[in-house]
Amino acid sequence: MYMTGQVGFSKRSRLVEDLTERIRSGRLARGERLPGENQLAATYQVSRGTVRSALSELQRRNLIATETGVGSFVTFDGVALDQSVGWARALADAGSDATVELLGIEYGGAAELVERHGPLVTVRRLRRTAAGPVSLETSALPATGAIADLPERGLVDGSITATLRAAGLVGARGEQWISAVPLDDPAARLLARSPGELFLQSTRTTLTADGALVEHVESLLDPARFRFHLTFGER
Repeated sequence: MYMTGQVGFSKRSRLVEDLTERIRSGRLARGERLPGENQLAATYQVSRGTVRSALSELQRRNLIATETGVGSFVTFDGVALDQSVGWARALADAGSDATVELLGIEYGGAAELVERHGPLVTVRRLRRTAAGPVSLETSALPATGAIADLPERGLVDGSITATLRAAGLVGARGEQWISAVPLDDPAARLLARSPGELFLQSTRTTLTADGALVEHVESLLDPARFRFHLTFGER
């Protein structure tokens, strides 16, 4: 009785882990269709019920998406981002083909941010891959010191991270909020999507040790290309 239960579990686990390894290694690439349930059942010598259970687990891990009557497709693209070095660098380091289009640098910002942090400079950027736009970012920076004339000078090496570092602005603490929001008409046009389509919205505020603003950035992110992973406690 116990052996039967263990064998059933090991078959499902073996199927899940094998497909996970193939997806994470890139052997099953993003957008690729997985073999059908019958083919997987025959290949791994398991029942179709075991296959369905394994596919549900892969979907729970955000590795695949299943469309009824069509099949299961890989959604994981292997891009892990270290935001501490800036997203452009993080995407490049992760092997992404993303490029950055500067939409503009101008004085001012949202009224509530100006009231809270004082004069601001706002930088808007669009990130693209070969498949199209994947994110729209609006960064508010303090219009003081070396950043006061940023609209005239431009970003250092095209990077907000490098610009802040050159200005001596170092983040020590902050907060980040993640939500899902429908795209309004202007954002939808820039992102080549339909108005109302749901995108991830990341709102992150970074402060210096004494509480001064370093950066407030609001990002609209294609949920098919971005995930957020939080670790905590001892490993």
